[in-house]
Amino acid sequence: MSPNSAEPEPSRKQVAFNLALAAVTGQVGCLTTLIVVAALFGGLWVDSRFQTRPMFTILFLLFSVPFTLVMMFWVVHKATASIKPVAKPQGEPVQEESKT
Repeated sequence: MSPNSAEPEPSRKQVAFNLALAAVTGQVGCLTTLIVVAALFGGLWVDSRFQTRPMFTILFLLFSVPFTLVMMFWVVHKATASIKPVAKPQGEPVQEESKT
């Protein structure tokens, strides 16, 4: 940022938090995509074996939704559990001057 800018520079803690948030979001997005694609191809494969064209594909996709939600909760819970709060430094208390 330029020195004449009115916006303050973000703290390192805020930058680290934003990066962690972006990482968790990326993990959840990739996991969701992976589960849905696996359900799609798994359903198509089972349908081709039993000659039940759309039935298993639709069922697998429908059941992938709650499974995806549980997995997203697990990933977010695991990521937030690993974030440790930073202890604020204990500064010296400010003493008020007595007016006499």
